[in-house]
Parts: sequence; C-alpha cells; structure tokens
Amino acid sequence: MLKQTVATTAGRPVILMDSITKVEDGDAGAIVVSGSHGGTSSGEIALRVPLTCVVFNDAGVGKDRAGVAALAMLEERGVAGATVAHTTGRIGDAADMWENGIVSFVNPAAVGLGLRTGDRLKDAVARIGTVEA
Repeated sequence: MLKQTVATTAGRPVILMDSITKVEDGDAGAIVVSGSHGGTSSGEIALRVPLTCVVFNDAGVGKDRAGVAALAMLEERGVAGATVAHTTGRIGDAADMWENGIVSFVNPAAVGLGLRTGDRLKDAVARIGTVEA
C-alpha cells in the first residue's frame, strides 16, 4: 500500500497514501492526498494528526453526501479538506488521484489555501502558500 512523499509545497511535504489509516504522528503539518473516501470514518482518522490539508476521493458523493462528510468535520477543527472526483481518480489509489484528479469539493479552510473545485489536484496543491487569504 502506497505511502510516499512526492513534493513539498509551502515548506510542507505532500504525502500520498492509498489509505488514510496510514497517517501517523510524524505526518503532522503535511498535505495528505488519501485514496480513501471522504466519509466520517476517514475524517475521524485524519483528525488524529494535525494536518495542514487532507484530500480524499468523493466516492461518488453518495446518499446524504456521505462521501464528502469529512470536509465539514475537518472545517470544524480548522483543517483544510477537499475531495477529488471519483470519475477522475481511482478510489484507493492516491497516485492516480495525484496524477489525474480534479477537485470536486472543498471546505472553506481549503478555499483559504487556494484550492478550488474544477482545478487539477496537482495545480491546486502547488498553489498552497502562494494565495493571499
């Protein structure tokens, strides 16, 4: 299962991980691109470590927006969160999301970092730290 640092943005590592269950204390402050769905269970795991930004797969959004529910949880704690459209990045495959993903949903904290829906994920992450709030 992939866990790999692929870039640095605004002095913070960008870590790809196929599952958010791979996040650990040493990842604090990182920008994490996870292949996991953006549901509440993923949000709970992501909130165990103070991350700068977390990107999930929207998993088709689902009933009652279950596939993006983590974004509100992250926002409550001031953590930027976004999802990639499941039609542009394979669920469970962070590398595919990084290479091909298009941002589908963002929370207000992510907007503050410069992430926007419709952006290529790589481009959106590259802007972190360059956008004035």
